[in-house]
Parts: sequence; structure tokens; C-alpha cells
Amino acid sequence: MNPDLNALHPYPFEKLAALKAALVPPTDLEHIPLTIGEPQHAPYSGALQALVAHQLEMARYPATNGLAALRETIARWATRRFSLAGLDAERQVLPVNGTREAIFAFVQAALDRHRPAKVAVPNPFYQIYEGATLLAGGEPLYLDCTADNGFRPNFSAVSAETWRDVQIVFICSPGNPTGAVTPLSEFKQLIALADEHDFIIASDECYSELYLNENTPPPGLLQACAELGRDDYQRCVVFHSLSKRSNLPGLRSGFVAGDADLLAPFKRYRTYHGCAMSLPLQHASIAAWQDETHVRANRDAYREKFSAVTNVLAPVMDFPTPEASFYLWPAVPDGDDIAFTQRLFSEQHVSVLPGSLMGRMGQNGLNPGAGRLRLALVAELAPTLEAAKRLRQLVERG
Repeated sequence: MNPDLNALHPYPFEKLAALKAALVPPTDLEHIPLTIGEPQHAPYSGALQALVAHQLEMARYPATNGLAALRETIARWATRRFSLAGLDAERQVLPVNGTREAIFAFVQAALDRHRPAKVAVPNPFYQIYEGATLLAGGEPLYLDCTADNGFRPNFSAVSAETWRDVQIVFICSPGNPTGAVTPLSEFKQLIALADEHDFIIASDECYSELYLNENTPPPGLLQACAELGRDDYQRCVVFHSLSKRSNLPGLRSGFVAGDADLLAPFKRYRTYHGCAMSLPLQHASIAAWQDETHVRANRDAYREKFSAVTNVLAPVMDFPTPEASFYLWPAVPDGDDIAFTQRLFSEQHVSVLPGSLMGRMGQNGLNPGAGRLRLALVAELAPTLEAAKRLRQLVERG
């Protein structure tokens, strides 16, 4: 077996299960999980109808490049959403089976293991960035995301000597677990650094359509390129998904877009990888990317939840003002996120994810996720609000 498999850390949810294994929660309270970021809102019905309408196309092999109609739909959506001059649907767009699969595969294809191969990741982070790096023979470079920098990486703090060995920089905006949004100025700063030090920027934007202020959608990496007049999107790729936008996590549908010189070899890799999206799923994806009405309704539902939960928790817990995504990132009163998580489960039958399980020790010897919780506000309003009330009761109990 590949010895690099031994370098992989257990997934946070495995660690969480171990923390809860010996605990006995109160049986008179129904369990409310705020752990996994799996949307519980109704999936977009138009996509489900398209699945049924095209079910007989399961009898056909799909092409790696995807249907031209899907690529063109994606190109039009991204051009409109991010104010681009345009996207070449043939060369700059590639449908994928969700961002998790695509991020992992992209690192395998893009990393040159014959030279120093650092991959910069936000810390705390979505664990696939780290796992993909380790299995590609690379070395993660953890960039701490703390309150001092708005829970975003401080790229100015990275030395030129360190940048020399960096091949890929991952951005997650809106961020998981913090919900922080990267401003256009920081995207542009990173593009300049990529030009100077010759690395790839990989921007995970799968939460981009879940924002709380309807008038300020989060910007994206390609948008920054467009403002700089870089319509070739050199060194830049973005990852988008229907999982959160359209409540379709089981569809496993998304896309990669950007630099054609990066997507061409990535497509060749994927041809051998054998991960083309089935045709009924592609037709369902076309339906979803073409409709914005259901996405606005989805945002409205999350706004209602964020408002209700914030009203309950803000008086007793400190957390950054939510901008986007469906997460809250509160600090626990005594700073021990592990103990608090265990108490919350054993006393209130609510499950959350300790922030320390999503981070690693940073350059200052501290885990920037420690002392915080990730609350995934994915369920319907009533159980989510009930969980917030129970959490507050525990805080007030001391």
C-alpha cells in the first residue's frame, strides 16, 4: 500500500465519535446534530425532475469533458455572477463530481513531487486540502486564520524564502469553518504573489451563494482576475458546487473553471481517473445552474436561521458577525472546546464540532481552532433554534 496513507489524520468526525463514545446523553431530549455541513433544506425540485426525465441516459457512457450544454450553462452563470468578460466553455470550464473529489484530484495532477512541494492551506481548514497534499507527496503549509486578521490567512506574513517552495495556495471563501469572506483586494494581492513566485491559486468557493446580505454577494478569484484584465485567469482555478447552493449534496455535481493551461492536463488526468459525471446528473445540473429563484429562497431561509440563532447566542458567546456560509464560529467561555463539546452532548444532547479538530498547530505553537466550535446551521429553523437555546442554557449554567 502507498506509505503516504499512514500520514493521513483521522477525519474530524471520527475523532468526534471517539470523544462521545463513552458519554450518555439525556434520553428525554431529542438529539440535535450541528456537526456535518450537509444541507437539510429541500433539494431543488427542477433538478430532480430533470433526473427523472433523462433517466434512460444512464445507458450511455458520459465524456470526461461533460455535455457542451452544461459547460455553456456554467460559463454563462459564472460570467454573470462574477462580472467576467467571459469564460471559454470548451477550454476554461470542466464539470466535476463535487468539489471534494475535484480538489483531491487536482492536487494529484498539479503537484510536482520532483521539487519542493509545499501547499498552503488556511488553518483551520477543510481536511481534504491536507489529505490531498499528503497523498500527492507534498507538505502542508498551515496559514493561521485568527480574529486578528478577520479569520483569513495573512499572506504578507509569509517570507519570500517560504513562497519559493509553495506550488499551490488554497483559499476557502466563504470560509469553512469561519464564514470569513476574502475581499477582492486580498485576491489581487495573492495573484501578484503568484506571479512573483510562480504558484497556483486554488479557490474553494462552494459556499459563495449562501450570503446574508443580498446586496453584497461574496467576490471570487476569477472576479479579481477580471478586474485586473486577466481574462486568461493565469495560475488561477476556482471550485464551485451545487451541494450548498441548491441543497443537492447527493448529486455530487460541481465545476472547476479558470486557467485553460491548467485545466487541459487536469482533464487528461481525469480521463484516466474515470470520473465523468453521468448524463442524468449533468441534465439535473443544467436545470439547477439555470435557476436563481430557488437559490434566493434558500438564502432567505438561512438568513432567518442566522438571525434567530444570533439573537439567542450573542448575549452569551463571542463569534464573528456572519457574512456567508451556514456556519457559526463561537468561542467557548472557558476556552476548552473539547470539554465543552462533551458537556453539551452529555447534558443537552446537542452535537457540535470542536474547532481544534479542524486545525493544526500553527507557527506560534497554537492551534487556531482551539477554544471555538463549528455550528452547522443546516437543519430547519425549529430544531436549530432549539439547539441554540440548549447551548445557551449550558453556557449560563457555567
